[in-house]
Amino acid sequence: MEPIKEPFDYTSPALKVLFGAGRSLEAADAVKSLGGKQALVLSTPEQEALARDVATRLGDLCGNIFSGARMHTPVATTEEAMDIVAGERIDCIVSVGGGSTIGLGKAIALRTDLPQVAIPTTYAGSEMTDILGETQGGEKITQRTAKVRPEIVIYDVDLTLSLPPMLSATSGMNAIAHAVEALYARDGNPVITLMAEEAIRAFAKSLPTIVERPSDIEARGGAQYGAWLCGMCLNAVSMALHHKLCHVLGGSFDLPHAETHTIVLPHAIAYNAPATPEAMARLARALDVSDPAQGLFALNQRLGVPTALKDIGMPEGGITKAAHTAVANPYWNPRPLEEDLLRELIADAYAGHPPRGKTI
Repeated sequence: MEPIKEPFDYTSPALKVLFGAGRSLEAADAVKSLGGKQALVLSTPEQEALARDVATRLGDLCGNIFSGARMHTPVATTEEAMDIVAGERIDCIVSVGGGSTIGLGKAIALRTDLPQVAIPTTYAGSEMTDILGETQGGEKITQRTAKVRPEIVIYDVDLTLSLPPMLSATSGMNAIAHAVEALYARDGNPVITLMAEEAIRAFAKSLPTIVERPSDIEARGGAQYGAWLCGMCLNAVSMALHHKLCHVLGGSFDLPHAETHTIVLPHAIAYNAPATPEAMARLARALDVSDPAQGLFALNQRLGVPTALKDIGMPEGGITKAAHTAVANPYWNPRPLEEDLLRELIADAYAGHPPRGKTI
């Protein structure tokens, strides 16, 4: 073990995690433990059936269901849900689904301070964080506040078995991005570094199996374990270039969240590699590759997920705009941001080219 060379801070979030097959059956007990008597169950339209199943398990504790959660948490959607909160005297939120649904639950909590039970069915990791991104007028605004972090998170691997293989893969790559940027975070620490490396290793092992055998319970459990660790990383330390770019691209062009992270990640890694040699060495070890940026790009190809922003709806004319927006508001990154180089990065990601240069 390497000696700890620098002092560090580590704050553990105050939340409860229930992990294991069948744990969603305990949703009613979770609501009761938070003092809830009239819970609002949230989902996207695609997962309404699952939301109704959870509502049935809640019984009299379910006040209503809102199945209109949308990607990037539009303020207009939150306002629709808030009408139900006010009209039904809702006193607890139960979010069932991925980042879109959990984001809506957070947005409601921001406005009401209601307690939340999050039941994630993807690997996004948002359920573990105090981060909320809301979209209005084509712009995505992100903030951090303890008010939006769920009090209880239920990880039930059974609920991930129906997650389509391609969505599983992009959701997993989205989660890996949290761990990657945690490896070179300015406020990182040894605890989070261990979590990040372990999380990346878990996903690198489980995602190919899930794509080949979607019902493999062991692989699904490994991915959910990785998602939990990645969410812890995202909550504990600050992110950098990759997340900023994805917020810019998603908010500006209404691109799908997980796919955007999947495509951009190898390129963001290649950009930051010259300034982060230790992080690159850890990433290469976790992925069991010699070059982490090229290795992740190859993993995307193996998984069969999109590798080009043009294929998920980004207009070619948006490349210059995105590069300019990304540097307009200064933020920390291990390597200084240069607009011309970022334009090249986004152009490569747009076209689906491999990342430039060697990362290790």
